[in-house]
Amino acid sequence: MKSIISEQIPLSVPYLSGREWEYVKNCLDSSWVSTAGSFVSDFERVVAKYTGCEYGIAVMNGTSALHLALKIMGVKPEEEVIVPTITFIASINSIKYVGAHPVFMDADQYYNIDPMKTVGFLLNETYQKDKCCYNKRTNRKIAAIMPVHVFGNAVDIETLVNVCNELNILIVEDATESIGTRYISGKYAGKHTGSIGDIGCISFNGNKIITTGAGGMIITDNPEYAEKAKYFSTQAKDDEIRFIHNDVGYNYRMTNVQAAIGLAQMENLDNYINTKEKNYTKYKNEIDSIPGLRLNETPPYAKNNNWMYALQINEKIYNLDIESTISLLSKRMIQSRPIWYPNHLQLPYMNEFSYNIQNALELHKATINLPCSVNLTELQINHIINSLKNK
Repeated sequence: MKSIISEQIPLSVPYLSGREWEYVKNCLDSSWVSTAGSFVSDFERVVAKYTGCEYGIAVMNGTSALHLALKIMGVKPEEEVIVPTITFIASINSIKYVGAHPVFMDADQYYNIDPMKTVGFLLNETYQKDKCCYNKRTNRKIAAIMPVHVFGNAVDIETLVNVCNELNILIVEDATESIGTRYISGKYAGKHTGSIGDIGCISFNGNKIITTGAGGMIITDNPEYAEKAKYFSTQAKDDEIRFIHNDVGYNYRMTNVQAAIGLAQMENLDNYINTKEKNYTKYKNEIDSIPGLRLNETPPYAKNNNWMYALQINEKIYNLDIESTISLLSKRMIQSRPIWYPNHLQLPYMNEFSYNIQNALELHKATINLPCSVNLTELQINHIINSLKNK
């Protein structure tokens, strides 16, 4: 098959099509380029309003947002946090940063934490003591759960919230991939991912649907959590003039330049989501007709942002496994990748507790991600589809 593409089609790159240059120039002209400046507070206000939360606290990346969230919620060393095995390892590392232990759960059909297995674990494999929940196997307190909205797909959170509230388990939503995703049915219809738990965390990394280059945000309705997030993200300053610090803080704040880019990106977010949905539909209509291939569905209970597209490969029918398919696409100048390696099998976490993980292993063996940039052209999509058809 002769290629009609002269440059590589990347997996996911930023699309800077709005007022980014104008806002960044404002920062440079005014010399407000560091962690102080009006764009930071404006960006926080806009994201908080968009997600339906009272507070937004901008930080340097999504990982720092997750770390701070666990710290300010009071998760302590040797406690446990329930987390899916299929997610970027940053989610798991943030648990280790506070000295806690991950408890790994299986994935459902949307690559999210399996809500029914998780509820089954909580009801059958834990016990209550002093109004807290403990793992029968480890005798550690389960302090929190971190549902991750993988690829922008909304977690079936209603099932989890009911049980977690009963068992006094805090919820930190890893919404790093899901800005723009909202529930459209059930108890939380109209709610944005990240706005339902105690704290939500968003990422604006360069490969996300909108970007600040590197950046993140904590969103919450809890004023105490918001105050603590700002305090700890700015080195825990108790007296800025006399340099008094009564706790250990972090240099986690976002810069004014990053926030300027983010504010411009937010102005186009809904347009980007519409484009991603259109591209997903085109991909799916064509790919699902190829024997052995299927573009995975998104949850019907939400309008998902379609950040990343998941291609499932039946190698017995398609006659190529995921590595061979990645190689095929690479030769035709198309970047793709396998999904994250299950974290309960990662070397630093192999000895942590995991519960009945099966589907995640099958998904990992059968799935790759296809190019999903907002500025993906029809010509590029057709080239990708044709490359899959004509192997």
